[in-house]
Amino acid sequence: MIATVVRSRTDLADGICLLELAAADGAALPGFGAGDHIDLELGPNLVRSYSLCDTPTGAPSAYRVAIALDPASRGGSRRVHELAERDRVDIRAPVGHFPLVEEAAHTVLVAGGIGVTPIVSMARRLTELGASWGLHYAVRTRSVAAFVPELEHLAETAGAHFALHVDDEMPDDDRVLPLRPLVDGAPSGAHFYCCGPGPMLDAFLAATADVAPERVHVERFRAEPVEPDAEDGGFEVELARSGSTFEIGPEDTVLDVLLDNDVDVDFSCMEGICGSCRVQVLDGAPDHRDTTLNATEREAGVMLVCCSRAKGRRLVLDL
Repeated sequence: MIATVVRSRTDLADGICLLELAAADGAALPGFGAGDHIDLELGPNLVRSYSLCDTPTGAPSAYRVAIALDPASRGGSRRVHELAERDRVDIRAPVGHFPLVEEAAHTVLVAGGIGVTPIVSMARRLTELGASWGLHYAVRTRSVAAFVPELEHLAETAGAHFALHVDDEMPDDDRVLPLRPLVDGAPSGAHFYCCGPGPMLDAFLAATADVAPERVHVERFRAEPVEPDAEDGGFEVELARSGSTFEIGPEDTVLDVLLDNDVDVDFSCMEGICGSCRVQVLDGAPDHRDTTLNATEREAGVMLVCCSRAKGRRLVLDL
């Protein structure tokens, strides 16, 4: 855990604030890569992940994160928007589940709404490398478009293409950002990145369906409904290292029960999108309900305990 203070707070756009967090003791912070995020400890069992917006560096003096106030907030974004300068916030070191492939011949960046936050860091890094890139940024209305001056400057510096797509300024038939032409028009071997709301990501994955999977990268900032493979009955979880056994009721999550019993488990989003709570399953069949793990990880017996359940009556976890 790293103790930080809010060094500055800026309103970037309607409902979006930018926080600059510096170490409380004045020391340099751990380095990070493009697409990395940090977890903010905002209260008891209230941890939220936010992408870092700056150019990656080895020992930054501060981290910058931009947070949109979600009208349906369960406490995270609302708490962040209550923070003021000099307030203290405990954070966790940067983690990367949305890494940038720096050696790509060309990179196509697509962002929707507040999903622009990791994309800004990627554009900064690609510009620093002198790499080829283009960015397409879609927002509902111009008042909620963040980082536009920075992105325009980066694109001018890099000789890159930057396009801002504002839904309510377009004809009704053209309000959805056309993704297939972006994919079809990209140079051979290009890598494609998208962060945004669920419908955009679904459309992006459909548009890149014929692209090699290793060249397609997405990050969700909200969980999408997942059809369960099993009924929501109760089941038993055994912790292999301690021998402890817990009953998981139909309305419980494995993570909630573990935390209630003082079991040390990493977690953040509690929705199955950040991957922080991944645990190895030693016995039993998980009912995966996350939107993060790939097929290889699932086949290897990894599960996210914040949302996934069991297909049978028992799971043995490597805890």
